[in-house]
Amino acid sequence: MKLFVISDTHKKIQKVKEVFAKLHDVDCIVHLGDYETDAEKLQRELGVRVASVPGNMDGFFDSAAYQILETEYGKLLLTHGHMEQVKVSPLKLLYRAQELGCRAALFGHTHMPFYEESNGIYLINPGSLSQPRDGTQGSYAIITTSPTEFQGSIVYYSSILPSKKSLDGNRLRNLLNNSDRF
Repeated sequence: MKLFVISDTHKKIQKVKEVFAKLHDVDCIVHLGDYETDAEKLQRELGVRVASVPGNMDGFFDSAAYQILETEYGKLLLTHGHMEQVKVSPLKLLYRAQELGCRAALFGHTHMPFYEESNGIYLINPGSLSQPRDGTQGSYAIITTSPTEFQGSIVYYSSILPSKKSLDGNRLRNLLNNSDRF
């Protein structure tokens, strides 16, 4: 199964459509919140299944606002991450995945990509194509599963652009403006 994983679109889905047009054999788009209406629109416009969960901007503050996606590899937990306090630590998310018998947890909320394996469970945040907070032009994740394998990768939007070099002279300013330090 091939999954195109996105999060935090915030009513800006043009980049998602551009990326999707360049992908092949996607079985499902996974939208990890903010906004669920974006997920519905993508499903209508792209004609592919979209599995989605609500985010904090959708007004959902219930720990039950998650979904389990069954794959041939096993169960994947889909959540926005705000209820698991992922901005503080991924530990609560890891515990939730373990409690639910999931082999991976996919989350958003931070607008920054994250990919780690811990205690046999993969934790993946695709970042955001619409409002990245890591000084890049955005990111998403591609996950491919089989009965015996889980392969995930974070892909940056700049990698799908034509060959011109992209120099972001505002990278440091963007990092400072989007940090939680100030």
